[in-house]
Amino acid sequence: MKLELRGITKRFGSLVANDHIDLVVESGEIHALLGENGAGKSTLMNVLYGFYDPDDGEILIDDTAVNFDGPGDAMAAGIGMVHQHFMLVPVFTVAENVVLGHEPVRGGGLIDLTEARRRVREISDRFGFDVDPDAKIEDLTVGAQQRVEIIKALSREARVLILDEPTAVLTPQETDELIGIMRQLRDSGTSIVFITHKLREVRAVADRITVIRRGKVVGSASPSAPETELASLMVGRSVDLGVDKAPAQPGEVGLAVRDLTVLDALGVRQLDGISFDVARGEILAIAGVQGNGQTELTEVILGLQKPVVGSVQLDGLELIGRTVKEVLNAGVGFVPEDRTEDGLVADFSIAENLILDRYDQPPFAKGFSLYPSQVRTNAEKRTVEFDVRTGSVDAFASTLSGGNQQKVVLAREMSRPLRLLVASQPTRGLDVGSIEFVHSRIVAERDNGTPVLIVSTELDEVLALADRIVVMYRGQIVGIVPGGTDRDVLGLMMAGVPLVEAREQAAAHHTALGDADIATEEDNS
Repeated sequence: MKLELRGITKRFGSLVANDHIDLVVESGEIHALLGENGAGKSTLMNVLYGFYDPDDGEILIDDTAVNFDGPGDAMAAGIGMVHQHFMLVPVFTVAENVVLGHEPVRGGGLIDLTEARRRVREISDRFGFDVDPDAKIEDLTVGAQQRVEIIKALSREARVLILDEPTAVLTPQETDELIGIMRQLRDSGTSIVFITHKLREVRAVADRITVIRRGKVVGSASPSAPETELASLMVGRSVDLGVDKAPAQPGEVGLAVRDLTVLDALGVRQLDGISFDVARGEILAIAGVQGNGQTELTEVILGLQKPVVGSVQLDGLELIGRTVKEVLNAGVGFVPEDRTEDGLVADFSIAENLILDRYDQPPFAKGFSLYPSQVRTNAEKRTVEFDVRTGSVDAFASTLSGGNQQKVVLAREMSRPLRLLVASQPTRGLDVGSIEFVHSRIVAERDNGTPVLIVSTELDEVLALADRIVVMYRGQIVGIVPGGTDRDVLGLMMAGVPLVEAREQAAAHHTALGDADIATEEDNS
């Protein structure tokens, strides 16, 4: 099925989110829509999917103009969409979610769950999804939930599949699996619109690339284009894709974590005897597949969880047993992994969110008096400094794109004197230009002598920032290695392989690849 958008324009008041955008997606291709956060990518796809009516322009399917009054019309026309935030009911099973809204029925009007399970198994087997129809959504990993969303779209015979920032919440392994799934779908004749800001993934899987900047198409490129060229198209200037940092000059131990053990409500160990140090002037990165104790570790440091045993000391001050406010006042900056749940108050203004942890302190307040002019001045300064794109600092945080919400959290946490910075997924949802800025600020914090603890599932980020790397698996430390350790070694350790064995396996893998390359060259000659 050929899909074409002609002159699509969408306005929200004075904001032009899409400005006469043209886009053609051929049958059986992966077409990447590349752009910064807030560039208008998701808005364009929401127009295509029937969520928004375009103010101008038209949509054509196989050269015939169509009008969608809602997502139901788009689905009926063969268009499916997997949103960045999944549209699944956690307490329902996979099968129940897949047929929700178009349930098969049998005699007496009862839902035919046998048929629902059959649909799930048929699609799952065809593409190797390995999804249990009877599993509850709340018990599945994020990657598995995403496969359920894809099954749901395919069960409605989608011939064009929109994937909106599909890797934003995936681990590296899950991202690789998704790329394989996308290729299978393309080879089966499904067209895919892949919305992203991640250059490595675009170059790995796209057949064609269209770049959008500030609501307009600014160019197209082939997947073979250098990452620097794609980054420049995205942000309108040259971008340093590396992290410019001098070797660390670590000082005395700033953060000392000893023998942390944390149990969940069922008594299962989420952290099992964790111990490590972070020196002043050092970036220590925690690498691991999501769900291996990283969340519990950061929550213990902040005072959100209490360990069964263990100690966390900052410059000799014991943090265990202190309230969150006391920990923050001790000089800890904290960037949570989920900005919407833990980082922001959606119905507060941007200005208010920027002082959440200092609303009762000078220069914003004295006694029971709040100084609005100081709050506004701070907000205007920070939104410029961190490039938060908004029409007004009085706008609700909920009106911002995900990337801009993340910038607000970062601006709040990194704009005060710190004795420790803990950042979990600090660049999740950010574009290359914003990532460059955030990484430079993190390195600057390190160079100021602050101990920095980074938790990230992005191996590129870990390798770019870390002076040392702690690899976690099932609540334990598999090993502590220097920054710049081989990617394959880290990947194996993240799967629980001990360091020595991981090095041996990675070396054997590299040797095999070298032999294969030599054989290929000989065949070609």
